Amino acid sequence: MLKKIILGAVVLTVATNVLDAQRRRGRREFDLKNMYSVDSTVRDGIKLVFVSNDSTFDSKEKERMIETFYKVYPEQCKIYNPKSREKVTIFIDTAYEGVAATGGGLMRVNPKWMKKNPEDIDVVTHETMHVVQEYPRYEPIWVTEGIADYVRATLGVNNVAAKWTLPEYKSSQSYTNSYRITARFFIWLENKVKKGIVKNLDNAMRTNTYTDGFWKNETGKTVDELWAQYGQNPSL
Repeated sequence: MLKKIILGAVVLTVATNVLDAQRRRGRREFDLKNMYSVDSTVRDGIKLVFVSNDSTFDSKEKERMIETFYKVYPEQCKIYNPKSREKVTIFIDTAYEGVAATGGGLMRVNPKWMKKNPEDIDVVTHETMHVVQEYPRYEPIWVTEGIADYVRATLGVNNVAAKWTLPEYKSSQSYTNSYRITARFFIWLENKVKKGIVKNLDNAMRTNTYTDGFWKNETGKTVDELWAQYGQNPSL
């Protein structure tokens, strides 16, 4: 049992370090002189700078990303954080090897991923939520990424075409698995336990007031008790 606990702690630490490193990379400055294209758009007071160092990036995909941004970002700001940034940069970066990473108001996107998965336009939806989150610290990671995928699930514009779905519940899962597994749990909490709990959770993270006691205060149950209840009847 102790070995399992230690291993779990190591895995979580590694995952946290990887995500922190991605966000640090997301915040790095870049030299505009080395960019293939730099374009700016302003709508309703929100400025989007679209930068690319990939001369082969599809202009139609670029326009889809811009339209997705202006559809989801204002809505995310309205619901979760009206004080969100008024300037965001999307950087199509050939040097980035992940899917996407966001730090501050800078989103880096891997052009290879978008070329292979052109319908996965809601990468923008997930990443812009990280802009909106603007948490002073991102731990627990499962909360941060779970909320971002919850927002993709609820506000996404092209999930069906991208074949992006939330996985059905399995007993082998945990709420700490993060991303889509946690997002589905959050949807269940909204539907079955308390409306508005995800918004409250997001606010607790942003104001740096989140503790393990959040769940008890909001629902009268611990997160482990809520997960056990979810496992007994996980239908949404």
